[in-house]
Amino acid sequence: MLLRQFVVGPYQNFTYVVAAREGGEGVVIDPSFGIEPVLSAIDEQSLRIRYILNTHSHPDHIAGNDEVRARTGAKVGAYRSAPLGQDLPLEDGQELTVGGIPIRVLHTPGHTPDSVLYLFEGRVATGDTLFVGECGRTDLPGGDPGALYDSLFSRVLHLDDATVVLPGHDYGATPTSTIGQERRTNYVLQPRTREEFIAFLRE
Repeated sequence: MLLRQFVVGPYQNFTYVVAAREGGEGVVIDPSFGIEPVLSAIDEQSLRIRYILNTHSHPDHIAGNDEVRARTGAKVGAYRSAPLGQDLPLEDGQELTVGGIPIRVLHTPGHTPDSVLYLFEGRVATGDTLFVGECGRTDLPGGDPGALYDSLFSRVLHLDDATVVLPGHDYGATPTSTIGQERRTNYVLQPRTREEFIAFLRE
């Protein structure tokens, strides 16, 4: 499998290119501002981008959608309630297969109502739900700390500890992590009741 992680735009966004192999079918996850290096890599590796997958609808995670779509003809996929005019409205638990790679959708509201994770080949693209050493903020419109608690503790932490975390921003000590590492070291994920977590995020 081919996996490329790019830091693009002014907000240290990660954009990912995932494909079965050079010259094969693939996807772009969260194309942000300043997408040209990603487009160049797609061309250099002769990739056929089938889908653009957005983890949520914040502008810094969708800013490159139109450029990638114009260059590749890819369809935009996002959770069904995401207000971004997606070609492919996605459902929780839905599975896409691209170039032989199964990609499963997990709905994880909290940072936004339309936040999702993309789980594939022992890796999970977490967008702004989970960062290395941190989690997404909930004080923006649509943010919900109770929903984020449910998503993190009932969904994210139920993934296998070996699952590699591919976050939406380069905010951590390392560009990737694992679920097990985050379970052990991420202060946000330490044991708390739902009420304690809500109070903690609101401090």
